[in-house]
Amino acid sequence: MFKAILRIIFKALFRVEVNGDPGTFINPRTLIVANHESFIDGLLLGLMMPVHAVFVVHTQIASRPLFSLMLRFVPHLAVDSASPLAMKQIVKLVETGQPVVIFPEGRITKTGSLMKVYDGAAFVAAKTGATIIPVRIDGAARSYFGRLAGVYPRKLFPKVTISIQPRRHIPMPDLPSAKQRRRRAGELLRQILLDMLVATRPQRTLFEAFLDGMATFGANYKLVEDIRLQEESYGSLLKMALGMMRLMSRLTAPGEVVGVLTPNAAPTLGLVLALSAGKRVPALLNYTAGADGLRAACTAANIKTIIASRTFLEKARLTPLVEQLPGIRVHYLEDLKSTIGLGDKLWVLWHLVFPRSAALAQVPDDPAIVLFTSGSEGKPKGVVHSHTSVLSNVAQVRAVADFTPLDKFMMALPLFHSFGLTCGVLLPLVSGCKVFLYPSPLHYRIIPEIVYDRDCTVLFGTSTFLGNYGKYAHPYDFGRLRYVVAGAEKLSEDVRKLWIEKFGIRILEGYGVTECAPVVAVNVPMACRIGSVGQLLPGMEYELEPVPGIDHGGALHVKGPNVMKGYFLFDQPGVIQAPESKGAGWYSTGDIVERDDDGFLHIRGRLKRFAKIAGEMVSLEVVEKIATIAAPGFVHAASTRPDAAKGEALVLFTTAPDLLREQLLAAARTAGSPELSVPRVIRQVEAIPLLGSGKTDYVTLQRMAEVTASEVANA
Repeated sequence: MFKAILRIIFKALFRVEVNGDPGTFINPRTLIVANHESFIDGLLLGLMMPVHAVFVVHTQIASRPLFSLMLRFVPHLAVDSASPLAMKQIVKLVETGQPVVIFPEGRITKTGSLMKVYDGAAFVAAKTGATIIPVRIDGAARSYFGRLAGVYPRKLFPKVTISIQPRRHIPMPDLPSAKQRRRRAGELLRQILLDMLVATRPQRTLFEAFLDGMATFGANYKLVEDIRLQEESYGSLLKMALGMMRLMSRLTAPGEVVGVLTPNAAPTLGLVLALSAGKRVPALLNYTAGADGLRAACTAANIKTIIASRTFLEKARLTPLVEQLPGIRVHYLEDLKSTIGLGDKLWVLWHLVFPRSAALAQVPDDPAIVLFTSGSEGKPKGVVHSHTSVLSNVAQVRAVADFTPLDKFMMALPLFHSFGLTCGVLLPLVSGCKVFLYPSPLHYRIIPEIVYDRDCTVLFGTSTFLGNYGKYAHPYDFGRLRYVVAGAEKLSEDVRKLWIEKFGIRILEGYGVTECAPVVAVNVPMACRIGSVGQLLPGMEYELEPVPGIDHGGALHVKGPNVMKGYFLFDQPGVIQAPESKGAGWYSTGDIVERDDDGFLHIRGRLKRFAKIAGEMVSLEVVEKIATIAAPGFVHAASTRPDAAKGEALVLFTTAPDLLREQLLAAARTAGSPELSVPRVIRQVEAIPLLGSGKTDYVTLQRMAEVTASEVANA
């Protein structure tokens, strides 16, 4: 009777919502694992779950007066984790058939993310063969019973959601020692809990996610800063977005793909939110792609209207590019300000009070953003992402990395770069992390100064950019950085060593593709292996397709909630086309990947970056690695040209002035690479051509290689 009264009280105070199938708890042996958000988690589960379960509690917790009082209403087993008998007690309890609840983190979260997961619960599940039922508690951490004081705003009675997930199992790992088996089981349980966090994410649009963030942190919460050194709050960003939304309603139509040519600055975020809320699809154009690249992108996405900043285009000397886009209307933000009338201002004021009523009806699976591939292997393709895919990637990254509102991101990567958009902007917008937007990643001396001056704690970049920041930075500039993440290209060993030796910072390498919004795998402090790009993000499946001539690894195919809806292609403008894949929802990355026994991915090269020489597959990345060994400190890039005798021939482009084939042969022997990997054609260049994203421009290199071939033929 007393328990029923408590259930009614807690359900009313915390507006508890229980989701999932209660039937999942009915098993011969059941182990319920839950994340740990607050001191009342056990009481909430004990009152709300449809089964009579026993809670495993640490003896120190059980002995505290307040908890001993609460535990009177909850069946429990007090164990001392330091005792060798503790595990046997839990195993014996599970084997009785009564459902058992364990919090595998062993402590309440202090970041809002998953904490360290202990191996004990996983080993119990593997040893007993118990069915694991993951249960997500969401919301209790924001109460005064949580430990997020000073990190997140707290409420007296926040809404709490309890989500019951499908059954999972952990088979006993087939490893030689008990220590290894226990460790592997613990890793599998951590993955189950991470998958749970992603699976229970809210289903919403970008604008709804932004408004939810504002509801959590408040309209006056300072969020975004740019080179104007003016901080924008949730409220000022909303006002900006509503004003632009009103203007866009006169210039564009619902469902239209609208080009965006604006810099890394707060007004760009307002514009993206305005277009998204108005059911327009912002297409973030790559202004470094040149006239041909821009024309191809606009054709593929059927863009008829571009919103641009005149000041930005003039400063970046991009005005001639825009003038070479025939048949496209270009509207400048500077000109639109004067068109706002009294009626528009009254509309904005009304919707500042009721912002959700301003958005046009959408569902999370509707198109939300169009990004463009780099064009490094042909014409740019428009990658169409839904609200679900980009917000899923945000949830996946937040599940594995403990970013909090105490963090401040330094974002110099352009927003047309998927890494910059998702991780550098959308993640802060929905999670309350602060962000400083800088218009160019190429200002190598200025960016370290800003990181130091603005107390930034998170920095994203490519290996090339990070190497240059490290070269020019003072050793103290990066003293407050917690996370430095490299993506888009392979992390150079020289760059990794520079950051360790000069700043004492370990760069965390990740891997992504624009089609996956973009992050696919990443190293994090809790799971990091040098030389790898980390483990797959939670919620993702993978398959490695064998490739003839490749002995280790295979072509990577992935499936997950962050995979795009499809492409806009140049030959069928405005039509979303599904990519070629092994089945619905799958995406073929085109990368050759090897996965080690602990689940870390190692990128061996792109499928298109292999040359077939006399029937043998040769990785162009191996060719570049050999060149780096032979001439460290210089930049190298490999390409191919047709060869009548062997099918293809290697061409090495290098900034090393006197690099000889004999040096490459010696380096190949050192690296254990075959002589077939040593190019006969070596071409010295002043600089390797790069795209705006910092990636090597392989299309230009291919043309240069073909010119080399024609020169050889003419000679």
